[in-house]
Amino acid sequence: MHFPVLSKEIIDYLDPKPNENFIDATFGQGGHTLKILERTKPKGKVLAIEIDPELYEKMRKEIRNKKEWKEKRERLILVNSSFTNLKEIVKREKFENIKGILFDLGLSSWHLEESKRGFTFLKNEPLNMRYDGKINELTAKDILNKWSKKEIERILKEYAQERFAKRISEKIVKERKEKKIETTFQLVQIIKKATPKWYHFKRIHFATRVFLALRIAVNNELENLKRGLEQALEILKSGGKIAVISFHSGEDKIVKNFFKENKSKLKILTKKPIVPQKEEIVQNLKSRSAKLRVAIKI
Repeated sequence: MHFPVLSKEIIDYLDPKPNENFIDATFGQGGHTLKILERTKPKGKVLAIEIDPELYEKMRKEIRNKKEWKEKRERLILVNSSFTNLKEIVKREKFENIKGILFDLGLSSWHLEESKRGFTFLKNEPLNMRYDGKINELTAKDILNKWSKKEIERILKEYAQERFAKRISEKIVKERKEKKIETTFQLVQIIKKATPKWYHFKRIHFATRVFLALRIAVNNELENLKRGLEQALEILKSGGKIAVISFHSGEDKIVKNFFKENKSKLKILTKKPIVPQKEEIVQNLKSRSAKLRVAIKI
């Protein structure tokens, strides 16, 4: 089941009112967009961007057929693109008077449960991890089988703060000489062999950080976030808000620094990042690492 993360907090901070326009830069399965459209009726619109063409098509069908979208679909503009093209999309759609832009950087539950692209270590799938194969040729399999030990170690440290990055990268390079690394379960076994036993019983699964680092590297997520934030600030008018939900320290640091570096243009509304309440974490364990930062354009 899909639960939009920090949805109450997002509504509280963005404070959508009747007839106002918003952008959901990471549409996913539309949970946040639905709540914003509910608050902005009768004429408020949401311009929603979804990078994954397969998820985009799935959601287009749902929007046409599911009753929760019935009175809202006319006020939704859904685009298959990346938020790195934010300025171009806004211009093309003639989307104006934007009161807020939301970035939810979390992985959609659809990607984990249905995409079959190796985003999760809980299923045996090919190591793909691309959001959009048309704009991105690199896969996780390419990284694991072709990149140098040094480069693999670097992304594990830099993108995921993996404490056993050196040992894991060494094991990957050794194992791929014997057999090409092609599936998620293969990779999990390699990580297991490379790490001490006590590491296998931590609260967070021992493969989590490696999978995270690979996904970030494949989709160039940190650089893309910087580009998206820059364009968001540019297209917002005075009084418009930027809200970002991040899920790991690298993303959160980028958002925090971006807000600080633009303090002449932005007023930060969240002195510390907002995190989920215990009730939400119980309902949706994936929300436990979420952090929300919000700023308003002066």
